[in-house]
Amino acid sequence: MTGDGGRRVTCAQIAIEATDRAGNLDRAERAIERAAADGSDLVVLPEVFTVGYFAFDTYPRTAEPLDGGTATRMARAAAEHDCAVLAGTFVEDLAATAEGVPGAEPPATDGYANTAVLFDRTGERRAVYRKQHLFGYGSAETELLTAGESLGVADLDGLTVGMTTCYDLRFPELYRALADAGVDLVAVPSAWPYPRVEHWQLLPRARAVENLCYVAAANGSATFEDASLVGRSTVYDPWGTPLASTDDDPALVTADVDPEEVRSVREEFPAMRDRRGDL
Repeated sequence: MTGDGGRRVTCAQIAIEATDRAGNLDRAERAIERAAADGSDLVVLPEVFTVGYFAFDTYPRTAEPLDGGTATRMARAAAEHDCAVLAGTFVEDLAATAEGVPGAEPPATDGYANTAVLFDRTGERRAVYRKQHLFGYGSAETELLTAGESLGVADLDGLTVGMTTCYDLRFPELYRALADAGVDLVAVPSAWPYPRVEHWQLLPRARAVENLCYVAAANGSATFEDASLVGRSTVYDPWGTPLASTDDDPALVTADVDPEEVRSVREEFPAMRDRRGDL
């Protein structure tokens, strides 16, 4: 933990291979270990880091409940390294979760979801977020998965963290709801592909500016049969200034964030107070 109330956040832009689930988990765990050794308080993994977002044919056979192997391993890594972990996303088997996961918010339906799980530094599950906006533009996500309905928000030692996933970036009303819920930082596990580099650099920055909060956009580093990811994971401050970023190669992108800075910026700049809720 950094001084004066700050927190250190790392976007783990790991290499993801569709045919190497075990290797992907190994790389995720090593990234958590390295980030924690560098003083990180929170590590954010990419979208579907287990098998790769574009490996749609693997979704049904690799889907897991919230207490499956991926979540269990990431919770253990969080506790072992004394560092909160946002377990990127993985494909959740909703029926299996509903049948046997104590303490989990029961899913509204069966099927599969694109699910992020936030563990605190003790390995306790603190929040679950199922991607609300499913991508159908040249993607099988809308055919395979069920959209979530709830916000994912949790307090981590005084830093209030919200979660969204990739395509959610195009829907600012979701981020406004998170701002109303008091988030200091929105973590965005993603699998953003070429050629939409400009969109990836614009949208997380805009969400930070609009809501005067930090945004940690964590992309993967991968090439699939039909797509390559742009990488460029970035942490933005409440003014939309990039604090840390990278290219499309595997990397750890780390920045210090401070919830007091969010409160200070919102107090100084009146945009949140000047909203017209009557319109």
